[in-house]
Amino acid sequence: MNPTAIFKALADDTRRQMIEMLRERNHSAGEFAAVFNMSKPSITNHLNILHGANLVYREKKGQYVIYSLNMTLLQEAMLWLQKMSKGEEK
Repeated sequence: MNPTAIFKALADDTRRQMIEMLRERNHSAGEFAAVFNMSKPSITNHLNILHGANLVYREKKGQYVIYSLNMTLLQEAMLWLQKMSKGEEK
């Protein structure tokens, strides 16, 4: 787990909204583009940042790339934050 990459990815409101959408179900980049008022390259950039932080998985299905949430990493990040809030060491 790379806390710096995770916090950088989650620092943006659009990416946090994407994470919230992925909690409900998996989405393609096109589905995100339909929801957010931004260009497809911008959507792809946001998804690449989330993927680079390992917060999302991506799987090619035909002509689409489907994104899903990495719940394991989110749970690890929450545990890390809990430890830090209690002053525990690594």
